[in-house]
Amino acid sequence: MNTVRRVLIIVSSGPSTPARCAAPFHTATLLACMDAEVTLFLSGEAAQLTRCSVADNLRASEQGEPIRHFIQQAKQAGVRLLMCRAPGMEIDEGALIPELDEIASGGELAQMILEYDRVLTL
Repeated sequence: MNTVRRVLIIVSSGPSTPARCAAPFHTATLLACMDAEVTLFLSGEAAQLTRCSVADNLRASEQGEPIRHFIQQAKQAGVRLLMCRAPGMEIDEGALIPELDEIASGGELAQMILEYDRVLTL
């Protein structure tokens, strides 16, 4: 019996470490293409990647594609994209990328950690 593997990738890298920002989306895309059910959970500084101004301008390398390119590839592969709702953080939903599926809580993250087959932090 072949069962679908569920993979949760917790992303914490953001604009201060641009070289690390594309890898989680690339890894998620590869896993989704291998028939895994993948959820990316952007936490801490990584939540900034959901802002259009950041996703469209931040690049992992000087000549590379904007991070939004990697986000779109992941979404096309079927990856679910969540952002952590930080306490006291004001969120301008109009400034967020349309690829974002949901704004979630730390409690929801904890529940996913218990339920998923694999949990990665990138």
